[in-house]
Amino acid sequence: MTDNIDLLRINFDTNSLWLVNITLAIIMFGVALDITINDFRNLLKHPKPVIIGIVSQFILVPLTTLGLVYLLRPHASIALGMLMIAACPGGNVSNFMTKLANGNTALSISLTAFATIAALVMTPINLAIWGNLYQPTAKILRSIQINPFDVAKLVVLILGIPLILGMLIRHYNPIISKKVSRFLKPISVLIFIGFISVAFYNNLDIFKSHIHYVFYLVVIHNSALYMVGFYTAKFGKVVYKNQKTLSIETGIQNSGLGLMLVFLFFKGLGGMALLVAFWGIWEILSGLLLAYYWSKKNKSKNYDTLPFS
Repeated sequence: MTDNIDLLRINFDTNSLWLVNITLAIIMFGVALDITINDFRNLLKHPKPVIIGIVSQFILVPLTTLGLVYLLRPHASIALGMLMIAACPGGNVSNFMTKLANGNTALSISLTAFATIAALVMTPINLAIWGNLYQPTAKILRSIQINPFDVAKLVVLILGIPLILGMLIRHYNPIISKKVSRFLKPISVLIFIGFISVAFYNNLDIFKSHIHYVFYLVVIHNSALYMVGFYTAKFGKVVYKNQKTLSIETGIQNSGLGLMLVFLFFKGLGGMALLVAFWGIWEILSGLLLAYYWSKKNKSKNYDTLPFS
């Protein structure tokens, strides 16, 4: 059974792919409604946590992931799923988690926006570079022959355009944007959770038979990324509030984008789809638990006065 996991195919139809595209675009649009030009100006005024966040997201996340792949030696398709997660930008639900954790929500939203813009280029590049540094995953990439430009076009469509539209509406009509954002983000996240749940249900036998191959990998991988974000920020001597924020931004990845790329370019490659889909569920659970813990722990440490220091 284990030898066949790299050949496993998850059942998924074209209509469901369109649903994922629309849901991800709506989630990104909802996040963009909270973003202003001043957020980016603040990034320039207080660049240190932003630089730490960018380094964590686009260098340390894939580097840590590659290290775990070499250490744990999962099946090739599962390893590629881990590297797919690492190539994606931070997840949009990180903004909600940061707020719950009493972190720096303004920094979180700004980093999400910046990471999304950077992902237009960095997601296909990171997947190609890091995926080719491990021979079993490099073999899969060679057999698929993905065009990075096609990946970039898809990321622009479902992340870039909604981001620009949301920011334009926020700029020209902030009152409407706040009202829409208030209900749009939670609804879109619930729709996405429902989509993943349906995908699990439609492939229940497959998940029952193979979930134990990815469960411990997702838990270890996700935990490692939270720690990378937190201790990199701590080493960089940013305030505690921003340490929490950068940890969440690093640990929460855009698994929805990853799952869509798996089905569109890798035709639902079993181990890959299994890992990315379970990551989408696990990161919400782990993010909520971590945020709740931080919201109750040592609130007196949230003493910073500068929003991005």
